[in-house]
Amino acid sequence: MINARQGPEALDLNGLVLAVAEDRDREAFRQLFEHFAPRLKSFLLRNGGAALTAEEIVQETMVKVWRKAGQFDPAKASAATWIFTIARNQRIDMVRKTQRPEPDADDPAYAPDPAPQAFDDVARRQQAERLRDVLENLPKDQHEVLHLAFFEEKTHVEIAAQLDLPLGTVKSRIRLAMNRMRAELGDEP
Repeated sequence: MINARQGPEALDLNGLVLAVAEDRDREAFRQLFEHFAPRLKSFLLRNGGAALTAEEIVQETMVKVWRKAGQFDPAKASAATWIFTIARNQRIDMVRKTQRPEPDADDPAYAPDPAPQAFDDVARRQQAERLRDVLENLPKDQHEVLHLAFFEEKTHVEIAAQLDLPLGTVKSRIRLAMNRMRAELGDEP
């Protein structure tokens, strides 16, 4: 391998990444590290990063280079472009992670729903009984289509096929039943 101290023009950076990918060549990786670590740190510092953060991102970047060297394709990009892209993405991930807001324990969304009051529970039961009575008093044909639509969750087309009725008749019966229920129950919520 070529000595990294001979200058960047003497290094075959693409070849070094390929050597890491194909042979897990530690010497090639060492040369990549010596070449890119200071350049990556400088790049990150110029883009507003703190020194410790920049060093951490450089370390993470080079670990990714080692692990993902097999994904490097010199036909798509140079080794430098590939490695700097990894560093940029690591920096973005780090910024996102550090800028993620902490959950506020006092946020009302985290508060449990209050326990239902006895009055609310009784009112709900009475309303359910009233609804059941209105359903039971519907004409048989309207009750049947409502039951299939809302309790068995069948589509209007499925109901029409099951009852051997035209689709328009099914829709009319549902509409009539709903109107009748609204009239019986009034405008109560």
